[in-house]
Amino acid sequence: MECHRHQLPAVTEEYIVKKIGIGYEDYKRFIDEDMYYVDKTMLINDVINKGGEVTLFTRPRRFGKTLALSMLRTFFELEYDKDGNPIDKKRYFEGKKIMGAPDKILSMMGKYPVIKLSLKGAKQSDFYNAFIMLRNEIIREFQRHDYLMTSATLSDEEKLRFRDVKRGDVDWEEKRKSFKDRREEEEAFKKEVGKYADALQVLSGLLKKHHDRNVIILLDEYDVPLENAYYEGFHKEMVGFIRSLFESALKTNDALERAVITGCLRISKESIFTGLNHLQISSVYNNGYEEAFGFTQSETEQMLIDYGMEDRIPEAKEWYDGYLFGETEIYNPWSIIKYVSSIAINHMKFPQAYWANTSSNQIIRDMIWHADEAMKQELDVLINGGTIEKQIHEDITYDDIHESEDNLWNFLFFTGYMKKVSERREDKYIYLTMKIPNAEIACIYESQIRGWFDKQVKDTDRGVLNKAVLEGDTEGIANYVSGLLARTISVFDSDESFYHGFFLSLLYNVPNYSPRSNREEGDGRPDIVLYPNRPTDPAIIFEIKIRKKFNEMQDGLKEAYDQIRDKKYEEGILDDGYAGVISYGICFCKKSCIVGAYVG
Repeated sequence: MECHRHQLPAVTEEYIVKKIGIGYEDYKRFIDEDMYYVDKTMLINDVINKGGEVTLFTRPRRFGKTLALSMLRTFFELEYDKDGNPIDKKRYFEGKKIMGAPDKILSMMGKYPVIKLSLKGAKQSDFYNAFIMLRNEIIREFQRHDYLMTSATLSDEEKLRFRDVKRGDVDWEEKRKSFKDRREEEEAFKKEVGKYADALQVLSGLLKKHHDRNVIILLDEYDVPLENAYYEGFHKEMVGFIRSLFESALKTNDALERAVITGCLRISKESIFTGLNHLQISSVYNNGYEEAFGFTQSETEQMLIDYGMEDRIPEAKEWYDGYLFGETEIYNPWSIIKYVSSIAINHMKFPQAYWANTSSNQIIRDMIWHADEAMKQELDVLINGGTIEKQIHEDITYDDIHESEDNLWNFLFFTGYMKKVSERREDKYIYLTMKIPNAEIACIYESQIRGWFDKQVKDTDRGVLNKAVLEGDTEGIANYVSGLLARTISVFDSDESFYHGFFLSLLYNVPNYSPRSNREEGDGRPDIVLYPNRPTDPAIIFEIKIRKKFNEMQDGLKEAYDQIRDKKYEEGILDDGYAGVISYGICFCKKSCIVGAYVG
Protein backbone atom coordinates (compact mmCIF):
# COMPACT_ATOMS: atom_id res chain seq x y z
CA MET A 1 0.00 0.00 0.00
CA GLU A 2 1.45 3.34 -1.08
CA CYS A 3 1.97 6.01 1.56
CA HIS A 4 1.14 8.82 -0.89
CA ARG A 5 -1.96 9.50 -2.93
CA HIS A 6 -3.03 11.57 -5.90
CA GLN A 7 -3.32 15.33 -5.63
CA LEU A 8 -6.80 16.80 -5.25
CA PRO A 9 -7.95 20.41 -5.76
CA ALA A 10 -6.37 22.99 -3.50
CA VAL A 11 -8.38 24.62 -0.71
CA THR A 12 -8.92 28.39 -0.78
CA GLU A 13 -8.69 30.75 2.18
CA GLU A 14 -12.41 31.63 2.00
CA TYR A 15 -13.31 28.29 3.58
CA ILE A 16 -11.19 28.67 6.73
CA VAL A 17 -13.63 29.09 9.61
CA LYS A 18 -11.83 28.76 12.95
CA LYS A 19 -8.45 28.01 14.36
CA ILE A 20 -7.77 24.28 14.70
CA GLY A 21 -6.52 23.47 18.20
CA ILE A 22 -3.67 21.08 17.41
CA GLY A 23 -2.09 19.94 20.64
CA TYR A 24 -4.55 21.89 22.82
CA GLU A 25 -5.94 19.80 25.66
CA ASP A 26 -7.63 22.45 27.81
CA TYR A 27 -11.36 22.67 27.10
CA LYS A 28 -11.59 26.24 28.40
CA ARG A 29 -9.06 27.42 25.80
CA PHE A 30 -11.18 25.97 23.01
CA ILE A 31 -14.07 28.11 24.23
CA ASP A 32 -12.14 31.23 25.24
CA GLU A 33 -10.20 31.34 21.95
CA ASP A 34 -13.19 30.26 19.84
CA MET A 35 -11.36 27.29 18.30
CA TYR A 36 -13.00 24.58 16.22
CA TYR A 37 -14.51 22.06 18.63
CA VAL A 38 -16.28 18.82 17.79
CA ASP A 39 -19.00 18.72 20.44
CA LYS A 40 -18.45 15.81 22.84
CA THR A 41 -20.22 17.36 25.83
CA MET A 42 -22.89 14.65 26.06
CA LEU A 43 -20.18 12.55 27.68
CA ILE A 44 -21.12 14.49 30.83
CA ASN A 45 -24.67 13.16 30.65
CA ASP A 46 -23.47 9.63 29.92
CA VAL A 47 -20.95 9.56 32.77
CA ILE A 48 -23.69 10.58 35.21
CA ASN A 49 -26.41 8.29 33.85
CA LYS A 50 -24.43 5.30 32.64
CA GLY A 51 -21.12 5.47 34.49
CA GLY A 52 -20.18 3.71 37.67
CA GLU A 53 -18.75 5.26 40.78
CA VAL A 54 -15.43 4.67 39.01
CA THR A 55 -15.44 4.58 35.20
CA LEU A 56 -12.41 3.57 33.16
CA PHE A 57 -12.22 4.63 29.51
CA THR A 58 -9.58 2.87 27.42
CA ARG A 59 -9.03 4.23 23.92
CA PRO A 60 -6.02 4.50 21.60
CA ARG A 61 -3.64 7.38 22.18
CA ARG A 62 -4.57 10.78 20.74
CA PHE A 63 -8.29 9.96 20.67
CA GLY A 64 -9.33 12.93 22.82
CA LYS A 65 -9.14 11.43 26.31
CA THR A 66 -7.26 14.33 27.92
CA LEU A 67 -9.55 16.94 26.36
CA ALA A 68 -12.56 14.95 27.55
CA LEU A 69 -11.32 14.99 31.15
CA SER A 70 -10.66 18.72 30.88
CA MET A 71 -14.24 19.19 29.67
CA LEU A 72 -15.58 17.12 32.61
CA ARG A 73 -13.51 19.16 35.04
CA THR A 74 -14.77 22.42 33.52
CA PHE A 75 -18.37 21.27 33.95
CA PHE A 76 -18.22 19.83 37.45
CA GLU A 77 -15.62 21.92 39.26
CA LEU A 78 -16.64 24.49 41.83
CA GLU A 79 -14.44 27.52 41.12
CA TYR A 80 -14.35 31.04 42.47
CA ASP A 81 -13.34 34.38 40.97
CA LYS A 82 -10.86 36.74 42.61
CA ASP A 83 -13.62 38.21 44.76
CA GLY A 84 -14.60 34.82 46.13
CA ASN A 85 -17.79 34.43 44.11
CA PRO A 86 -18.66 31.11 42.42
CA ILE A 87 -17.92 31.22 38.67
CA ASP A 88 -20.93 30.59 36.42
CA LYS A 89 -19.85 27.74 34.11
CA LYS A 90 -22.68 28.14 31.62
CA ARG A 91 -20.65 30.35 29.31
CA TYR A 92 -18.36 27.38 28.59
CA PHE A 93 -21.28 25.29 27.39
CA GLU A 94 -23.53 27.75 25.57
CA GLY A 95 -24.74 26.20 22.35
CA LYS A 96 -23.34 22.78 23.29
CA LYS A 97 -25.36 19.57 23.30
CA ILE A 98 -25.18 19.17 27.08
CA MET A 99 -27.38 22.26 27.54
CA GLY A 100 -30.29 20.16 26.28
CA ALA A 101 -29.83 17.65 29.11
CA PRO A 102 -32.38 17.39 31.96
CA ASP A 103 -32.25 19.88 34.82
CA LYS A 104 -30.96 17.15 37.10
CA ILE A 105 -27.74 17.04 35.04
CA LEU A 106 -27.38 20.79 34.62
CA SER A 107 -27.86 21.32 38.36
CA MET A 108 -24.51 19.54 38.90
CA MET A 109 -22.61 22.16 36.90
CA GLY A 110 -19.97 23.91 38.99
CA LYS A 111 -20.93 22.16 42.23
CA TYR A 112 -18.05 19.79 43.09
CA PRO A 113 -14.43 20.00 44.20
CA VAL A 114 -12.32 18.23 41.60
CA ILE A 115 -8.96 16.47 41.71
CA LYS A 116 -7.35 16.20 38.26
CA LEU A 117 -4.12 14.24 37.86
CA SER A 118 -2.18 13.32 34.74
CA LEU A 119 0.26 10.42 34.91
CA LYS A 120 1.68 10.77 31.41
CA GLY A 121 4.81 12.60 32.53
CA ALA A 122 6.29 9.57 34.30
CA LYS A 123 8.40 8.36 31.37
CA GLN A 124 11.73 8.00 33.13
CA SER A 125 14.57 5.50 33.02
CA ASP A 126 14.21 4.28 36.62
CA PHE A 127 11.64 4.13 39.39
CA TYR A 128 13.29 6.90 41.40
CA ASN A 129 12.90 9.51 38.64
CA ALA A 130 9.49 8.23 37.54
CA PHE A 131 8.19 8.49 41.11
CA ILE A 132 9.60 12.00 41.47
CA MET A 133 7.66 13.05 38.35
CA LEU A 134 4.44 11.59 39.77
CA ARG A 135 5.12 13.13 43.15
CA ASN A 136 5.62 16.54 41.53
CA GLU A 137 2.30 16.16 39.70
CA ILE A 138 0.56 15.38 42.98
CA ILE A 139 2.26 18.37 44.63
CA ARG A 140 1.01 20.68 41.86
CA GLU A 141 -2.54 19.47 42.43
CA PHE A 142 -2.19 20.18 46.16
CA GLN A 143 -0.86 23.64 45.34
CA ARG A 144 -3.89 24.25 43.10
CA HIS A 145 -6.03 23.83 46.23
CA ASP A 146 -3.79 26.00 48.38
CA TYR A 147 -6.83 27.84 49.77
CA LEU A 148 -7.24 24.89 52.15
CA MET A 149 -4.38 26.33 54.20
CA THR A 150 -6.70 29.14 55.30
CA SER A 151 -9.83 27.01 55.65
CA ALA A 152 -11.81 27.65 58.83
CA THR A 153 -13.16 24.08 58.81
CA LEU A 154 -9.80 22.27 58.82
CA SER A 155 -7.87 21.58 62.00
CA ASP A 156 -4.24 22.59 62.47
CA GLU A 157 -3.26 18.93 62.23
CA GLU A 158 -5.07 18.56 58.89
CA LYS A 159 -3.42 21.71 57.56
CA LEU A 160 -0.03 20.37 58.65
CA ARG A 161 -0.65 17.14 56.72
CA PHE A 162 -1.74 19.15 53.69
CA ARG A 163 1.35 21.35 53.86
CA ASP A 164 3.63 18.34 54.29
CA VAL A 165 2.43 16.79 51.03
CA LYS A 166 2.20 20.11 49.18
CA ARG A 167 5.74 21.10 50.01
CA GLY A 168 7.35 17.72 49.36
CA ASP A 169 10.77 16.85 50.62
CA VAL A 170 13.95 18.71 49.84
CA ASP A 171 15.77 18.10 46.57
CA TRP A 172 16.75 14.46 46.65
CA GLU A 173 20.02 15.04 44.84
CA GLU A 174 21.03 17.33 47.69
CA LYS A 175 19.61 15.10 50.38
CA ARG A 176 21.54 12.11 49.05
CA LYS A 177 24.76 13.79 50.14
CA SER A 178 23.64 13.66 53.77
CA PHE A 179 22.94 9.92 53.91
CA LYS A 180 25.48 7.77 55.74
CA ASP A 181 25.01 4.79 53.45
CA ARG A 182 22.79 3.32 50.75
CA ARG A 183 20.51 1.63 53.27
CA GLU A 184 19.69 4.96 54.91
CA GLU A 185 18.95 6.48 51.50
CA GLU A 186 16.66 3.59 50.56
CA GLU A 187 14.75 3.85 53.83
CA ALA A 188 14.25 7.60 53.35
CA PHE A 189 13.08 7.12 49.77
CA LYS A 190 10.69 4.34 50.81
CA LYS A 191 9.18 6.69 53.39
CA GLU A 192 8.74 9.39 50.76
CA VAL A 193 6.96 6.95 48.44
CA GLY A 194 4.66 5.93 51.28
CA LYS A 195 3.77 9.54 51.99
CA TYR A 196 2.38 10.01 48.49
CA ALA A 197 0.78 6.58 48.10
CA ASP A 198 -2.41 7.84 49.81
CA ALA A 199 -2.06 11.52 48.92
CA LEU A 200 -5.21 11.62 46.74
CA GLN A 201 -7.29 10.13 49.53
CA VAL A 202 -5.90 12.75 51.94
CA LEU A 203 -6.70 15.60 49.55
CA SER A 204 -10.20 14.19 48.94
CA GLY A 205 -10.99 14.16 52.63
CA LEU A 206 -9.80 17.71 53.15
CA LEU A 207 -11.74 19.00 50.15
CA LYS A 208 -14.91 17.28 51.31
CA LYS A 209 -14.60 18.74 54.79
CA HIS A 210 -13.99 22.25 53.44
CA HIS A 211 -16.72 22.24 50.76
CA ASP A 212 -19.13 19.86 52.48
CA ARG A 213 -19.38 17.95 49.20
CA ASN A 214 -17.92 14.74 47.89
CA VAL A 215 -15.08 14.96 45.39
CA ILE A 216 -14.79 14.07 41.72
CA ILE A 217 -11.43 12.51 40.78
CA LEU A 218 -10.14 12.58 37.20
CA LEU A 219 -7.04 10.48 36.39
CA ASP A 220 -5.53 10.77 32.93
CA GLU A 221 -3.18 8.34 31.12
CA TYR A 222 -3.02 6.00 34.09
CA ASP A 223 -1.16 3.29 32.17
CA VAL A 224 1.70 5.44 30.82
CA PRO A 225 3.95 4.92 33.87
CA LEU A 226 3.18 1.19 33.77
CA GLU A 227 4.09 0.84 30.09
CA ASN A 228 7.26 2.87 30.55
CA ALA A 229 8.24 0.85 33.63
CA TYR A 230 7.73 -2.38 31.71
CA TYR A 231 10.15 -1.33 28.97
CA GLU A 232 12.64 0.21 31.41
CA GLY A 233 12.69 -2.76 33.77
CA PHE A 234 11.02 -1.53 37.00
CA HIS A 235 7.45 -2.65 36.41
CA LYS A 236 7.01 -4.29 39.82
CA GLU A 237 7.90 -1.14 41.77
CA MET A 238 5.65 1.07 39.66
CA VAL A 239 2.71 -1.36 39.92
CA GLY A 240 3.08 -1.30 43.70
CA PHE A 241 2.92 2.50 43.91
CA ILE A 242 0.05 2.92 41.42
CA ARG A 243 -1.96 0.18 43.14
CA SER A 244 -1.60 1.91 46.53
CA LEU A 245 -2.46 5.31 45.02
CA PHE A 246 -5.59 3.94 43.32
CA GLU A 247 -6.82 1.74 46.15
CA SER A 248 -6.68 4.57 48.67
CA ALA A 249 -8.30 7.09 46.31
CA LEU A 250 -10.89 4.88 44.63
CA LYS A 251 -11.66 1.98 46.96
CA THR A 252 -11.44 3.13 50.57
CA ASN A 253 -12.38 6.76 50.05
CA ASP A 254 -15.54 7.96 51.77
CA ALA A 255 -15.12 11.38 50.16
CA LEU A 256 -15.43 10.07 46.60
CA GLU A 257 -18.46 11.16 44.55
CA ARG A 258 -17.30 9.53 41.32
CA ALA A 259 -14.06 9.03 39.38
CA VAL A 260 -13.19 8.88 35.70
CA ILE A 261 -9.94 7.27 34.55
CA THR A 262 -8.47 7.18 31.05
CA GLY A 263 -5.75 5.10 29.43
CA CYS A 264 -4.89 3.13 26.31
CA LEU A 265 -5.06 -0.35 27.79
CA ARG A 266 -7.15 -2.07 30.41
CA ILE A 267 -4.66 -3.41 32.93
CA SER A 268 -5.61 -6.60 34.76
CA LYS A 269 -7.72 -6.01 37.87
CA GLU A 270 -5.37 -8.26 39.82
CA SER A 271 -2.44 -5.94 39.20
CA ILE A 272 -3.90 -2.44 39.60
CA PHE A 273 -7.63 -2.36 40.32
CA THR A 274 -7.62 -4.94 43.08
CA GLY A 275 -10.99 -5.07 44.81
CA LEU A 276 -12.57 -2.27 42.78
CA ASN A 277 -15.85 -4.10 42.28
CA HIS A 278 -17.58 -0.80 41.46
CA LEU A 279 -15.30 -0.21 38.45
CA GLN A 280 -17.11 0.14 35.12
CA ILE A 281 -14.94 -0.29 32.01
CA SER A 282 -15.52 1.08 28.52
CA SER A 283 -13.02 -0.09 25.90
CA VAL A 284 -13.00 -0.20 22.10
CA TYR A 285 -14.70 -3.60 22.44
CA ASN A 286 -16.88 -3.30 25.55
CA ASN A 287 -18.20 0.13 24.78
CA GLY A 288 -21.44 1.97 25.54
CA TYR A 289 -19.84 5.39 24.90
CA GLU A 290 -19.33 4.91 21.16
CA GLU A 291 -19.28 8.57 20.11
CA ALA A 292 -17.46 10.06 23.09
CA PHE A 293 -13.93 9.57 21.73
CA GLY A 294 -12.82 9.97 18.14
CA PHE A 295 -14.86 11.51 15.31
CA THR A 296 -17.93 9.89 13.79
CA GLN A 297 -18.53 9.79 10.04
CA SER A 298 -20.89 12.79 10.20
CA GLU A 299 -18.53 14.80 12.44
CA THR A 300 -15.62 14.16 10.11
CA GLU A 301 -17.58 15.04 6.99
CA GLN A 302 -18.85 18.24 8.60
CA MET A 303 -15.33 19.34 9.51
CA LEU A 304 -14.07 18.67 5.99
CA ILE A 305 -17.03 20.60 4.54
CA ASP A 306 -16.42 23.50 6.96
CA TYR A 307 -12.87 23.82 5.66
CA GLY A 308 -13.77 23.45 1.99
CA MET A 309 -12.49 19.90 1.70
CA GLU A 310 -15.59 18.08 0.44
CA ASP A 311 -13.57 16.47 -2.34
CA ARG A 312 -11.22 14.96 0.22
CA ILE A 313 -13.87 12.92 2.08
CA PRO A 314 -13.02 9.62 0.28
CA GLU A 315 -9.30 10.17 0.86
CA ALA A 316 -9.82 10.92 4.56
CA LYS A 317 -11.89 7.76 4.90
CA GLU A 318 -9.20 5.61 3.29
CA TRP A 319 -6.47 7.02 5.52
CA TYR A 320 -8.03 7.71 8.92
CA ASP A 321 -11.33 5.81 9.20
CA GLY A 322 -11.71 2.13 9.98
CA TYR A 323 -12.11 1.99 13.74
CA LEU A 324 -15.17 0.31 15.18
CA PHE A 325 -16.06 1.30 18.75
CA GLY A 326 -18.93 -0.94 19.70
CA GLU A 327 -20.84 -0.84 16.42
CA THR A 328 -20.01 2.78 15.57
CA GLU A 329 -17.58 3.73 12.80
CA ILE A 330 -14.91 6.09 14.17
CA TYR A 331 -12.13 8.21 12.65
CA ASN A 332 -8.80 8.97 14.33
CA PRO A 333 -9.40 12.55 15.60
CA TRP A 334 -5.73 13.52 15.91
CA SER A 335 -5.03 12.52 12.34
CA ILE A 336 -8.14 14.28 11.02
CA ILE A 337 -7.31 17.63 12.64
CA LYS A 338 -3.68 17.33 11.46
CA TYR A 339 -4.91 16.41 7.99
CA VAL A 340 -7.31 19.35 7.79
CA SER A 341 -4.70 21.74 9.16
CA SER A 342 -1.98 20.53 6.81
CA ILE A 343 -4.07 20.64 3.65
CA ALA A 344 -6.67 23.37 4.22
CA ILE A 345 -4.39 25.81 6.01
CA ASN A 346 -0.82 24.93 5.05
CA HIS A 347 -1.66 23.70 1.55
CA MET A 348 0.20 20.42 1.67
CA LYS A 349 -0.70 18.06 -1.16
CA PHE A 350 -0.83 14.60 0.33
CA PRO A 351 -2.10 12.83 3.45
CA GLN A 352 0.48 11.51 5.87
CA ALA A 353 0.70 9.02 8.71
CA TYR A 354 0.34 11.69 11.41
CA TRP A 355 -0.38 9.19 14.18
CA ALA A 356 2.97 7.49 13.57
CA ASN A 357 4.78 10.52 14.96
CA THR A 358 2.95 10.66 18.30
CA SER A 359 4.95 7.88 19.98
CA SER A 360 7.68 5.37 19.37
CA ASN A 361 5.36 2.56 18.21
CA GLN A 362 7.63 0.35 20.29
CA ILE A 363 5.20 -2.56 20.41
CA ILE A 364 5.00 -2.77 16.59
CA ARG A 365 8.77 -2.66 16.30
CA ASP A 366 9.21 -5.39 18.89
CA MET A 367 6.62 -7.59 17.24
CA ILE A 368 8.17 -7.36 13.79
CA TRP A 369 11.77 -7.66 14.92
CA HIS A 370 11.05 -10.78 16.99
CA ALA A 371 8.31 -12.38 14.87
CA ASP A 372 8.48 -16.11 14.31
CA GLU A 373 7.44 -17.68 11.00
CA ALA A 374 3.78 -18.03 12.05
CA MET A 375 3.52 -14.34 12.96
CA LYS A 376 5.28 -13.31 9.75
CA GLN A 377 2.68 -15.24 7.79
CA GLU A 378 -0.10 -13.42 9.68
CA LEU A 379 1.58 -10.08 8.98
CA ASP A 380 1.77 -11.08 5.32
CA VAL A 381 -1.99 -11.59 5.31
CA LEU A 382 -2.72 -8.31 7.13
CA ILE A 383 -0.40 -6.12 5.08
CA ASN A 384 -2.01 -7.45 1.92
CA GLY A 385 -5.48 -6.44 3.16
CA GLY A 386 -6.54 -9.74 4.73
CA THR A 387 -7.87 -10.66 8.16
CA ILE A 388 -6.86 -12.87 11.07
CA GLU A 389 -8.97 -14.32 13.89
CA LYS A 390 -7.94 -14.18 17.56
CA GLN A 391 -9.53 -14.93 20.90
CA ILE A 392 -10.37 -11.72 22.74
CA HIS A 393 -9.44 -11.06 26.36
CA GLU A 394 -8.95 -7.71 28.04
CA ASP A 395 -7.37 -8.61 31.38
CA ILE A 396 -3.68 -8.51 30.51
CA THR A 397 -0.67 -6.83 32.04
CA TYR A 398 2.42 -5.50 30.33
CA ASP A 399 4.27 -8.49 31.73
CA ASP A 400 1.86 -10.71 29.78
CA ILE A 401 2.17 -9.06 26.37
CA HIS A 402 4.94 -11.26 25.02
CA GLU A 403 3.84 -14.40 26.85
CA SER A 404 1.71 -15.49 23.91
CA GLU A 405 0.92 -14.42 20.38
CA ASP A 406 -2.74 -13.92 21.31
CA ASN A 407 -1.81 -11.44 24.04
CA LEU A 408 0.19 -9.42 21.55
CA TRP A 409 -2.65 -9.26 19.03
CA ASN A 410 -5.05 -8.28 21.84
CA PHE A 411 -2.72 -5.47 22.84
CA LEU A 412 -2.58 -4.23 19.24
CA PHE A 413 -6.38 -4.33 18.99
CA PHE A 414 -7.06 -2.37 22.16
CA THR A 415 -4.41 0.25 21.38
CA GLY A 416 -5.68 1.02 17.87
CA TYR A 417 -3.33 -0.92 15.60
CA MET A 418 -6.05 -3.43 14.62
CA LYS A 419 -9.82 -3.17 14.11
CA LYS A 420 -12.72 -5.53 14.59
CA VAL A 421 -14.39 -6.84 11.44
CA SER A 422 -16.68 -9.40 13.05
CA GLU A 423 -16.95 -11.64 16.13
CA ARG A 424 -18.24 -15.06 17.07
CA ARG A 425 -18.66 -17.14 20.22
CA GLU A 426 -17.34 -20.69 20.60
CA ASP A 427 -18.18 -22.32 23.93
CA LYS A 428 -17.15 -19.79 26.60
CA TYR A 429 -14.80 -17.81 24.36
CA ILE A 430 -15.23 -14.90 21.96
CA TYR A 431 -13.15 -14.65 18.80
CA LEU A 432 -12.60 -11.47 16.79
CA THR A 433 -11.81 -11.25 13.12
CA MET A 434 -9.38 -8.34 12.83
CA LYS A 435 -7.58 -6.35 10.15
CA ILE A 436 -5.42 -3.24 9.83
CA PRO A 437 -7.78 -0.23 10.15
CA ASN A 438 -6.61 2.11 7.40
CA ALA A 439 -3.79 3.37 5.17
CA GLU A 440 -2.22 5.37 8.00
CA ILE A 441 -1.76 2.34 10.25
CA ALA A 442 -0.58 0.27 7.27
CA CYS A 443 2.18 2.85 6.78
CA ILE A 444 3.26 2.39 10.41
CA TYR A 445 3.57 -1.36 9.91
CA GLU A 446 5.36 -0.85 6.60
CA SER A 447 7.92 1.60 8.01
CA GLN A 448 8.77 -0.77 10.85
CA ILE A 449 9.05 -3.69 8.41
CA ARG A 450 11.36 -1.63 6.20
CA GLY A 451 13.55 -0.77 9.19
CA TRP A 452 13.71 -4.40 10.26
CA PHE A 453 14.48 -5.59 6.74
CA ASP A 454 17.18 -2.95 6.19
CA LYS A 455 18.82 -4.20 9.40
CA GLN A 456 18.65 -7.78 8.10
CA VAL A 457 20.35 -6.71 4.88
CA LYS A 458 23.00 -4.70 6.69
CA ASP A 459 23.90 -7.59 9.00
CA THR A 460 24.17 -10.19 6.23
CA ASP A 461 27.55 -11.33 4.88
CA ARG A 462 27.59 -10.23 1.26
CA GLY A 463 30.77 -12.00 0.25
CA VAL A 464 28.80 -14.79 -1.42
CA LEU A 465 26.77 -12.27 -3.46
CA ASN A 466 29.85 -10.26 -4.46
CA LYS A 467 31.61 -13.41 -5.71
CA ALA A 468 28.54 -14.49 -7.70
CA VAL A 469 28.17 -11.05 -9.34
CA LEU A 470 31.82 -10.86 -10.38
CA GLU A 471 31.95 -14.45 -11.65
CA GLY A 472 28.69 -14.38 -13.60
CA ASP A 473 27.02 -16.93 -11.31
CA THR A 474 23.38 -16.10 -12.00
CA GLU A 475 22.09 -19.00 -9.88
CA GLY A 476 24.24 -17.87 -6.97
CA ILE A 477 22.86 -14.30 -7.22
CA ALA A 478 19.27 -15.57 -7.35
CA ASN A 479 19.71 -17.94 -4.38
CA TYR A 480 21.32 -15.24 -2.22
CA VAL A 481 18.67 -12.60 -2.95
CA SER A 482 15.74 -15.03 -2.65
CA GLY A 483 17.11 -16.22 0.70
CA LEU A 484 17.04 -12.67 2.05
CA LEU A 485 13.54 -12.02 0.71
CA ALA A 486 12.27 -15.23 2.31
CA ARG A 487 12.93 -13.78 5.76
CA THR A 488 10.70 -10.75 5.37
CA ILE A 489 6.99 -10.00 5.02
CA SER A 490 5.32 -9.68 1.62
CA VAL A 491 4.44 -6.04 2.17
CA PHE A 492 6.24 -4.73 -0.89
CA ASP A 493 4.92 -7.11 -3.56
CA SER A 494 4.53 -5.31 -6.89
CA ASP A 495 6.50 -2.34 -5.57
CA GLU A 496 9.36 -1.98 -8.04
CA SER A 497 10.93 0.86 -6.08
CA PHE A 498 11.37 -1.47 -3.09
CA TYR A 499 13.11 -4.16 -5.11
CA HIS A 500 15.24 -1.54 -6.82
CA GLY A 501 16.33 0.05 -3.54
CA PHE A 502 16.79 -3.31 -1.85
CA PHE A 503 19.04 -4.69 -4.58
CA LEU A 504 20.98 -1.44 -4.89
CA SER A 505 21.75 -1.54 -1.14
CA LEU A 506 23.25 -5.02 -1.58
CA LEU A 507 25.74 -3.81 -4.16
CA TYR A 508 27.51 -1.13 -2.15
CA ASN A 509 30.09 -3.60 -0.88
CA VAL A 510 31.14 -5.11 -4.20
CA PRO A 511 34.93 -4.63 -4.08
CA ASN A 512 36.44 -2.13 -6.52
CA TYR A 513 33.02 -1.03 -7.83
CA SER A 514 30.70 1.94 -7.25
CA PRO A 515 26.95 1.46 -7.84
CA ARG A 516 24.87 4.15 -9.56
CA SER A 517 21.12 4.18 -10.08
CA ASN A 518 19.18 5.40 -13.14
CA ARG A 519 22.19 7.09 -14.73
CA GLU A 520 21.78 7.83 -18.43
CA GLU A 521 23.52 5.35 -20.73
CA GLY A 522 22.86 4.79 -24.44
CA ASP A 523 19.25 5.74 -25.22
CA GLY A 524 17.91 5.30 -21.72
CA ARG A 525 18.60 4.80 -18.02
CA PRO A 526 19.53 1.30 -16.80
CA ASP A 527 18.22 0.53 -13.32
CA ILE A 528 21.64 -0.04 -11.73
CA VAL A 529 25.20 0.08 -13.06
CA LEU A 530 28.32 -0.99 -11.18
CA TYR A 531 31.13 1.25 -12.44
CA PRO A 532 34.66 -0.17 -11.97
CA ASN A 533 37.34 1.70 -10.05
CA ARG A 534 40.02 0.01 -12.18
CA PRO A 535 40.15 0.68 -15.96
CA THR A 536 40.74 -2.98 -16.81
CA ASP A 537 37.52 -4.23 -15.15
CA PRO A 538 34.16 -4.36 -16.96
CA ALA A 539 31.12 -2.29 -15.96
CA ILE A 540 28.11 -4.34 -14.81
CA ILE A 541 24.50 -3.54 -15.76
CA PHE A 542 21.39 -4.72 -13.86
CA GLU A 543 17.92 -4.28 -15.37
CA ILE A 544 15.08 -5.09 -12.92
CA LYS A 545 11.54 -6.23 -13.67
CA ILE A 546 8.70 -7.46 -11.45
CA ARG A 547 5.82 -9.84 -12.05
CA LYS A 548 2.76 -10.72 -9.95
CA LYS A 549 2.73 -14.39 -10.98
CA PHE A 550 5.55 -16.90 -10.83
CA ASN A 551 4.79 -18.31 -14.28
CA GLU A 552 5.38 -14.84 -15.75
CA MET A 553 8.92 -14.42 -14.43
CA GLN A 554 10.66 -15.72 -17.54
CA ASP A 555 8.69 -13.18 -19.55
CA GLY A 556 9.96 -10.48 -17.17
CA LEU A 557 13.52 -11.63 -17.75
CA LYS A 558 13.00 -11.40 -21.53
CA GLU A 559 11.64 -7.86 -21.10
CA ALA A 560 14.82 -6.92 -19.24
CA TYR A 561 16.97 -8.35 -22.05
CA ASP A 562 14.94 -6.53 -24.70
CA GLN A 563 15.33 -3.22 -22.86
CA ILE A 564 19.10 -3.65 -22.52
CA ARG A 565 19.26 -4.28 -26.27
CA ASP A 566 16.74 -1.70 -27.51
CA LYS A 567 18.03 1.11 -25.28
CA LYS A 568 21.64 0.31 -26.26
CA TYR A 569 22.85 0.33 -22.65
CA GLU A 570 26.01 -1.63 -23.43
CA GLU A 571 26.94 0.65 -26.33
CA GLY A 572 26.61 3.66 -24.05
CA ILE A 573 28.90 2.08 -21.44
CA LEU A 574 31.53 1.24 -24.06
CA ASP A 575 31.28 4.74 -25.59
CA ASP A 576 32.21 6.08 -22.15
CA GLY A 577 35.53 4.28 -22.54
CA TYR A 578 35.08 1.31 -20.22
CA ALA A 579 37.03 -1.84 -21.10
CA GLY A 580 33.98 -4.08 -21.21
CA VAL A 581 30.46 -4.65 -19.97
CA ILE A 582 28.44 -7.47 -18.35
CA SER A 583 24.64 -7.27 -18.27
CA TYR A 584 22.15 -9.06 -16.01
CA GLY A 585 18.39 -9.23 -16.19
CA ILE A 586 16.58 -9.75 -12.87
CA CYS A 587 12.90 -10.50 -12.34
CA PHE A 588 11.25 -10.40 -8.88
CA CYS A 589 7.98 -12.01 -7.87
CA LYS A 590 7.03 -11.75 -4.20
CA LYS A 591 9.86 -13.39 -2.21
CA SER A 592 11.63 -14.93 -5.21
CA CYS A 593 13.86 -13.75 -8.02
CA ILE A 594 15.48 -15.21 -11.11
CA VAL A 595 18.62 -13.84 -12.73
CA GLY A 596 19.94 -14.23 -16.26
CA ALA A 597 23.03 -13.01 -18.10
CA TYR A 598 22.23 -11.00 -21.21
CA VAL A 599 24.10 -12.00 -24.32
CA GLY A 600 23.83 -9.38 -27.05
